[in-house]
Amino acid sequence: MRLSTVILPIDRWRDGGRDKWRRAEELGFHTAFTYDHLSWRTFRDGPWFGAVPTLTAAAAVTDRLRLGTLVTSPNFRHPVTLAKDLISLDDVSDGRVTLGIGAGGTGFDATALGQDPWTPRERADRFGEFVPLLDRLLTEDSVSYGGNFYSAHEARNIPGCVQRPRLPFAVAATGPRGLRLAARHGQAWVTTGDPKLYETGTPEQSVQALRGQIGKLADACAELGRDVAELDKILLTGFTPDRGRPLESLDAFVDFAGRHAELGFTDIVIHWPIPDSDFAADAKVFERIAMEAVAQLR
Repeated sequence: MRLSTVILPIDRWRDGGRDKWRRAEELGFHTAFTYDHLSWRTFRDGPWFGAVPTLTAAAAVTDRLRLGTLVTSPNFRHPVTLAKDLISLDDVSDGRVTLGIGAGGTGFDATALGQDPWTPRERADRFGEFVPLLDRLLTEDSVSYGGNFYSAHEARNIPGCVQRPRLPFAVAATGPRGLRLAARHGQAWVTTGDPKLYETGTPEQSVQALRGQIGKLADACAELGRDVAELDKILLTGFTPDRGRPLESLDAFVDFAGRHAELGFTDIVIHWPIPDSDFAADAKVFERIAMEAVAQLR
C-alpha cells in the first residue's frame, strides 16, 4: 500500500504553496497530486492556480516526490498542447510525473471556454479519442491525426519523455468505455467510489461497489489479454460515505485503508487539510497518518 496526497492549488507560492509541497516530500508521501481545473466547486470565487505551472514549481523544490494531476480532462485541454506541457514537466522533474486523466464532468470547466456542457456520451466519445492520441503524442517523434474531435499535423515532441516509453497514465473511469481505455492505455486506474452512495450510502455499501468496479476493470483487462494485476489501483478518498472520518485518527485511517487494501487497492490518496472546507482535518493527525500508517498496513 502506498499513501499519496492531493494539494489543491489555492495558495500563493510564496505564502504557503511551496512549503506544502516540500512538506509532502518530508512526510514521505509517494505522490503529491493536484487538481487540473480552471476553478472547482466551493473554491470557485477564491484563489486557484494552474496545475502544470504549480507542478513545475513543485518539481523544482523537491527531489524524490512523485507529482501528478488528479485528474486532467478534455474539458479545456487539447492533446497536442497538453503533450508538450507534459514532456516539459517530465523533463524538469527528471521523470517524476504521473498523468491522472479522466473524461471530465459538468462543473465550471465544462463551460469556461464558452461551450455548452457535453452530455455523458459526448464526454465519453471525446475521451475515447483524447487518450489514444495523447498516448501517441508522448511516444512518437511526429504525429499526424485527423479525428472527429481532435487533429494533429506533424506535431513534434522531441526528445520525448524522460520516462520510457512515456510517463504513466492513471485513468479515472467507472463506465465500460473508460475502463477499456484504462485497460489498454493505463499504468494505473483511479476511482472515487460510487457517487450515488455519497449522501445516503454506508461504508459497507461503498466497499461492495468498489469491489464491483475492480471486477469490471478485471473483465476489461481480460478482453485485451492483460492481467489486471499490472495496473495500480488508486482510491481518491473524500467522496465515499466515509467522508472525512478516516482522517480523524491513525487507527481510523489504518482500518479504512486496510479494508480497501483487501479489495486490491495499491494506493490511497488523502487531501491535504484545508480549514473550513470539506477537507478540514487536524494537521497533526494528518501528519501522523502520513508518517506511520503505511508501516502498520504491511
